[in-house]
Amino acid sequence: MGCMSTKLVPETPPNPHLVETVFRQDANTRNNRHYADNQAQTHLRLRDTAVRQSTQVNNEINQEHGQRTNKKVKKYRDKFDSKVTAKYDIKALIGRGSFSRVVRAEHRITKQPYAIKMIDRVQGKEVFEAELNVLRRVKHVYIIQLVEVFEFEASEKVYMVMELATGGELFDRIIAKGSFTERDATRVLTMVLDGVKYLHGLGITHRDLKPENLLYYHPGHDSKIMITDFGLSAMVKGPDNLMRTTCGTPEYIAPEILARKPYTSQVDLWAIGVITYILLSGTMPFDDENRTRLYRMIIKAKYSYAGEHWKDVSALAKDFIDKTLVLDPNERMTASQACIHPWLRQNAHVASSKNLHRTISQNLLRRQSQRANSTKSAKSTKSTKSNKSNKSGHSLRSDRRRVQPEEIDELHKDPEVQADLASLGSHHSNSA
Repeated sequence: MGCMSTKLVPETPPNPHLVETVFRQDANTRNNRHYADNQAQTHLRLRDTAVRQSTQVNNEINQEHGQRTNKKVKKYRDKFDSKVTAKYDIKALIGRGSFSRVVRAEHRITKQPYAIKMIDRVQGKEVFEAELNVLRRVKHVYIIQLVEVFEFEASEKVYMVMELATGGELFDRIIAKGSFTERDATRVLTMVLDGVKYLHGLGITHRDLKPENLLYYHPGHDSKIMITDFGLSAMVKGPDNLMRTTCGTPEYIAPEILARKPYTSQVDLWAIGVITYILLSGTMPFDDENRTRLYRMIIKAKYSYAGEHWKDVSALAKDFIDKTLVLDPNERMTASQACIHPWLRQNAHVASSKNLHRTISQNLLRRQSQRANSTKSAKSTKSTKSNKSNKSGHSLRSDRRRVQPEEIDELHKDPEVQADLASLGSHHSNSA
């Protein structure tokens, strides 16, 4: 098969110089100089000696740091095929999954930064094929762009070169901002829905829409949002346009998937409803550490607008959420309908300019803290004697954040859940 290369021209970032650099030693330099200056004030006679010593120590620290960084970069560079590294200079590891590694790289000629995902084509076969099958077919301003693919007959690795989004995750940006209003929320959702509408038009369902998969393209305030991570996506062809695989992330999964019913791309709209709820409050509509209780809440669409923070949110915004978090997928807004909802269509006139930042950021930070503590506890409980790497801890977090078919099997054995599912089925029948 040899090396396959599928090229598409990516959009150039508005501010290429804002891309994160590999080495950051300015702080060390400043600290050492400040230390030398203080010493000079106290010991004037030893000033020149102190400066020379400080400079020497600083150089040694920088040299040691550079050596450690270079060793780490070399470690991942050596894992890449020479044909890939001949074209791209590997700069740093920026992400890892169960069967993949993502590095930041630079084109050796154009100096353009990219992300390269190296995937184990044997162990990660399903995810790799799903993502590649979709990304090879899409080209949209709000969807991460595949640039080229390297595949080799004798290698178990596949290399996907993609646009590099450097602006960070959606909620990290919200926390860092000084303000966030409904108008800001509508701008974000307009971009996301435009991308989702495009995908659905091609028969593609993302199936894992969540804030972690919505990245800003660059750090500038005018950056666009990019939909990323198509590892669970599906392209459905045929008259029924139905899917049956149990997959997703617990808090964002649609009730029809939990009910083990054949489902459509409308599951993405349910996820957008959940994202919107979080965008406006910093809280989850369905939230419980116990998976069974969480899923029962989703199956019954049990959420509310209780709390002081919701009093500043407009009725139109709540109407948008209510039309996406609908149990019956046939009654749920489609992506096309969501794009023309009054809250989004007329956001310049009707969306509230009330600053929601303080409440949202506080709630998001509180949730991050709770998740971090929960993860630490889980890692402590399930840790093994081996301390060779942190792979086990990472795998634990990944598994914990994904819906597992086995747990849905157990869910359906619960008598109370069976009653909820029966009620859900009756609701769908009455709406048909």
